[in-house]
Amino acid sequence: MLQKLNNFDELCLTFKWNIPEFYNIASDTVDQDIYQNRIALINFLQDSKIEKWSFFDIKKSSNKLANVFDHFNLEANARVGIILGQCPETAIAHMACFKSGKISIPLFNLFGTEALHYRLLNSRASLVVCDNIGLNKIMEIKDRLPDLKKIICIDSNDEKSNVFNFKKLLEKASDSYTTKKTKASDPALIIYTSGTTGGPKGALLPHRTLLGHIPGVEIPHEFLSSSEPVTDLFWTPADWAWIGGLFDVLLPAWHFGIPVVSYRSQKFDPEFTFDLISKLEIKNTFLPPTALKMMKSFNPSKTVKNLKLRTVGSGGEALGEDLLEWGKEILGVGINEFYGQTECNLTVSNCGVIMPTKQGSIGKPVPGHEVRIVNYKGELIKEPGLDGEIIVKSDTPVSFLKYWENDAATKEKVKNGWLHTGDFAYKDEEGYFYFKGREDDIINTSGYRVGPSEVEDAILSHPEVSMVAVIGVPDKLRGQIIKAFIVTGDQKNVLTQNNKLKQSIQNHVKLRLAAHEYPRLIEFVYELPLTTTGKIIRKDLRKNN
Repeated sequence: MLQKLNNFDELCLTFKWNIPEFYNIASDTVDQDIYQNRIALINFLQDSKIEKWSFFDIKKSSNKLANVFDHFNLEANARVGIILGQCPETAIAHMACFKSGKISIPLFNLFGTEALHYRLLNSRASLVVCDNIGLNKIMEIKDRLPDLKKIICIDSNDEKSNVFNFKKLLEKASDSYTTKKTKASDPALIIYTSGTTGGPKGALLPHRTLLGHIPGVEIPHEFLSSSEPVTDLFWTPADWAWIGGLFDVLLPAWHFGIPVVSYRSQKFDPEFTFDLISKLEIKNTFLPPTALKMMKSFNPSKTVKNLKLRTVGSGGEALGEDLLEWGKEILGVGINEFYGQTECNLTVSNCGVIMPTKQGSIGKPVPGHEVRIVNYKGELIKEPGLDGEIIVKSDTPVSFLKYWENDAATKEKVKNGWLHTGDFAYKDEEGYFYFKGREDDIINTSGYRVGPSEVEDAILSHPEVSMVAVIGVPDKLRGQIIKAFIVTGDQKNVLTQNNKLKQSIQNHVKLRLAAHEYPRLIEFVYELPLTTTGKIIRKDLRKNN
């Protein structure tokens, strides 16, 4: 827990890590005696009803499932795939893994069969916990998964060979369990990267990863408290299959004994999001940039009411000045941008309550993390305004252990004690970081290096634009020129958008950026290719350009 100070730099100077030798995520969250009578989860159901789970409920249920895992005689460090959305069973399954010394693999429930096959085969998962939709997918590929021995389904009563019903198993199991004594450095999860720059790699995360996240969660959420009465309430539309949903919301909230809202959504709905935040009086949320852009496009100014938000955090893509101003006006709070990767998450952030926020900046390094900008030779860039690669000292407790069975990729990622992100940024004279984009996304035009985010921000401020993605395309004269793929507010006219609108957007950007930064090419599209975490897949846009 961070010491609540009024000065960010002082907070960083006084911060010290306190990582014990032995540590277990489940012991630190659902097993804490002082939390047992508190509400841990508010599960919002499809019919708008809610069910409440206490920490005691989660503890007892995860104890039962841990006993089931032991009864199955799974090997030490066995991998368990969890193919579920936001629901109590997802949290219970993860906790059972942590308690019994297994390695959980959060998997997005909207993955297709091949995406699931790759991850389950690569991890050699011996057990899967899923719903009926996931079960149908698994049965299609089960013959190609030699290590998969058992399947637990939460909503199917059609038990087959080695397919078991979740509720029936728990009914027969004891609710008493002694959590395994794990070291803080012992592996706890494998989270596969979203694969924006290549095939997915399994980041192996230890139990200490949660402790490493705590400062990075407290900063954008402007300090949290574990004391009574509990006034905060967390929710995110980000699925718990990803680092943003699991380690930026669910687990850190439970570390503080703060309740979390769960909802098994199949598709992000901005109108529903406003209603949910209002109805349940959600206080804290992580909203990915894509979600915020969709909420802004929804234009809910007449329907928003009774929002009780205290903090909003966002990261993954640059937000832009327009979106930040909209957040203050409609959401009623400043949006704190932050930065991180699955391999080393929440290392740079804003905290509006104790530091001035700057337009376009992702903030400063979070207490406990050393973050630098280096050139292509790996040399430290000291001069403000010069962009280079973001690197993070790898001895931080939030850092991953390695890529699962991929030593070559691990060596490429971590060099001489520094984790190389492949992301580019620059710092100003006050130490604020400004994200420019991934190395592959940087556009070299007429001798200038242009990050897509600053161009996208300028385009997004045009009143006709809802979403945009920018790439560089080959050009004989300039090396590359900037091309923008634009989703407009009026989807009916995508195929008939005229040169007048293109010129309007181009002139709009010229007024805001340098002459070389406007999009010379514009293509209007119905939608953009996105990862399951809401990040733009620019490599897909580059394929045919």
